[in-house]
Amino acid sequence: MKGMVQSLRALLRLKPAQKLTRDYLVSLLLAVALALLVGAGVMKLTGHDPLQSYAALISGALGKPRAVGNTLAKTITLCLTGLAMSLAARAGMFNVGGEGQLFLGAMAAAVVGARAQGPAWLVVTLSLLAAMAAGGLYALLPGWLKVRWKVDEVITTIMLNSVAIYFCSYLANGPLKTAERGIAAGTDSIMREAAFTPLIRLSNLTTGAFYAAAVALLVWYIMSRSSVGFEMKLTGENDTFARYGGISTGRLMLWSMVFSGAICGMVGMLEVFGLHKRFITTVSNEFYFDGMLVAMIMRYNPFGVIVMSFFFAILSIGGKSMELSAGVPSELILIVQSIIIFFMAAESGIRTAVGNWISVRRARLRAKKEAA
Repeated sequence: MKGMVQSLRALLRLKPAQKLTRDYLVSLLLAVALALLVGAGVMKLTGHDPLQSYAALISGALGKPRAVGNTLAKTITLCLTGLAMSLAARAGMFNVGGEGQLFLGAMAAAVVGARAQGPAWLVVTLSLLAAMAAGGLYALLPGWLKVRWKVDEVITTIMLNSVAIYFCSYLANGPLKTAERGIAAGTDSIMREAAFTPLIRLSNLTTGAFYAAAVALLVWYIMSRSSVGFEMKLTGENDTFARYGGISTGRLMLWSMVFSGAICGMVGMLEVFGLHKRFITTVSNEFYFDGMLVAMIMRYNPFGVIVMSFFFAILSIGGKSMELSAGVPSELILIVQSIIIFFMAAESGIRTAVGNWISVRRARLRAKKEAA
């Protein structure tokens, strides 16, 4: 357990304080290109046409209005979970428990959405507040243990994930299980008028996108343009220096975890009100961990998280279409994603090795010219 936590913490600390430099972005583009080339090679070896397969991927993600809507909906989920991770990481806190916070937010939103009385806008508002409160308060516990007792938040958030997921599953299968037929494990449906309406017909993109856009803009402003964001950056890079500089690092770290959990709870609410209309035990398919990967690849940069979320959404939604129309297993998309992550994890070492090789080559050529 200790070794796994140490490995995870090393991965989470992958260049969190560095910026998205030009060299890194070039390396990222090269990593994506190499990953796609490797994917094409695998397709060729398994008897599939790479060009046809990638064309099916793009068409499945962006070819029709419904596909575009599903891709944007996936982008929103990845973006919000990635921003939740980035917000906490900027202050030096690693919230690995976003999946559990998402489940609790979804359950709170479903319960309030089904039982609250009043106009639709009031039910939506109360459900949103309940979801964010559930996620935020659940993130408060590991945050407080970290700030007060120096308990490793990676360990506590990982353990609390399972607690939240199993607790919500128990409620959906027991005390809060609906009496409606055909629902194996789920709560009562929310108020029909309060459910989000689709923005694109037959797609998963709903009016919940406006709430997501507002939160994304707020997180970007806090992290990139506010004094609080600057204090968070100082705390994340060197909390001792920040403390001597007069920054209340403990309070800042605690609030970063709370707001991170609140965003995860909001994602659960968007899933309930936009797609399922009730809490179900499959409300999330490890959405937060996908968002974590996006955040780490983009070094916790809010704008970079948005861009990479769109790319990963294309791979996710288009991969399903590629499997149906071109017969290419969707696992190939996981291979492409894994290769991108591998190259970005090794980006610094690869760039250093290439630079050393170029320097040696230049020195040898210079030596040959001088000898001649």
